[in-house]
Amino acid sequence: MTSVTDRGIYLDATGEFVDAYIVPYADAWDRAGAIPEDLLDRLSGAGLWAPFLPVTVGGQGLDMIGFGTLHEEIGRGCSSVRSLLTVHSMVAWAVQRFGDDAQRERWLPPLAAGRTLGAFCLSEPAAGSDTSAIATRAVPHGSGWRLTGVKKWITNGQRADLFLVFARLGAGTVAFLVPRGTVGVGVRPIDDMLGTRASMLAEVTFDDVELKSDALLGPSAFASGMVLTGVLDLGRYSVASGSIGIIRACLEASAAYTEQRTVGGRPLRELPLIQAKISDMVTDLRAGRLLLADAGRLKDAGDSATLMATWIAKYFTSTAAARHAAEAVQIHGANGCSPQYPVARYYRDAKVMEIIEGSTEVQRTMIAAEAYRGRVR
Repeated sequence: MTSVTDRGIYLDATGEFVDAYIVPYADAWDRAGAIPEDLLDRLSGAGLWAPFLPVTVGGQGLDMIGFGTLHEEIGRGCSSVRSLLTVHSMVAWAVQRFGDDAQRERWLPPLAAGRTLGAFCLSEPAAGSDTSAIATRAVPHGSGWRLTGVKKWITNGQRADLFLVFARLGAGTVAFLVPRGTVGVGVRPIDDMLGTRASMLAEVTFDDVELKSDALLGPSAFASGMVLTGVLDLGRYSVASGSIGIIRACLEASAAYTEQRTVGGRPLRELPLIQAKISDMVTDLRAGRLLLADAGRLKDAGDSATLMATWIAKYFTSTAAARHAAEAVQIHGANGCSPQYPVARYYRDAKVMEIIEGSTEVQRTMIAAEAYRGRVR
C-alpha cells in the first residue's frame, strides 16, 4: 500500500485533475458521445486506471477506501469517465485476483499503465446480466476453445483492447481474456443512450473465435462465483462512489445557482423550500460517504460482510443521486432542462446509476433476503 502521506497527496491531486481536465469539458464529451484520446492519455499519466494494483506492476497500491474516494472525485466531474475506469478496474482486479502467474505478468503492467484498456463483457441482448441465462457459448477446440455469442451495452467496448468475456461451457460459466484484435471479434458502437453518453458503449460479437488455453481466467466452471462475489462487487462499489460524486456535483451546482439567481428581488437561496432541498443533498452526501467507507473498510479487511455493505451503499447512493439530480433540475427551472447547465447531464446519468451493476429492484431483493436470513447487524 502507499503511505498515508502519499495517499493523501494522490487523492488531492485527483481532485485537481478533475477540476482542470474533466469538469470544463464533460458536457462537450456528452454531446459528442465519446471521451477523447488526450484525456485517456492524461488518465494514464495520472495513474488513475487501476490504482489498487501493486506498485510492483505499476499501480499505486491504493486501498479500497481511497479507491472509492477517487471514483467519487471522477464521478463528480463526469460519470462517463468514471464508467471507463470502473470496467477497466474490474478487468484488472479479476486478472490480479484470479489470473495465473503468466497472465499477471502479461496483462497487469499494461493495465496499470493504461497502455491496455479493459472492458467487461457480461450483459447480453436477451439475458441482460443474468448469469444463468448467458447464451454466449464456449466449446473445447484442441487445447483451447471456440467462443461464439453477442455481448451488449459494453462500456468502453468501442475503445477497449482487452475484453473479459463470460460464456457458458457445458453446465458452468467460464471467463476468458480476449484481445480486441483476435480474429472473429467484432465491435458495433451504440450511440444516443439516455445517460453516460460518452462511455463508448458497444455491442461486441464473437464469431467462432479461437482461443488458446491461456485465455481462460480462473479454474474451469469457477467464473460464476467470481462474477457474483468479486468482480461485480467491485463494480457496484465504484458505481456507488460515482453516485456520491453526482450528489456532490448537484449540491455544488445548486448552491452556486441559488446564490446568484433572484426571485422577486431575493436570492433563491433564501427560500425555505430551496434550503430544504440543499439540506437533503448535504445529508445524503454525508450518509452515502459513511456507507461507502464501511464497505471499503470491510474490503480492506478481507471481510465477506463487504458484499452486503456494498449492496446497501449502492442502493442508497444511486437512488439518492437520482432524487437529488431531479431536484437540481427543478431548482434550475427551465435552465436545468437545457444543455447550457450540467444538471441536465447529472439527471440523465443518475438514472443510469439505478440500473447498472444491479438494478434498484435487485438490490432491494438482496437486502431483504439478508434480513430474512437474520444477518442484519
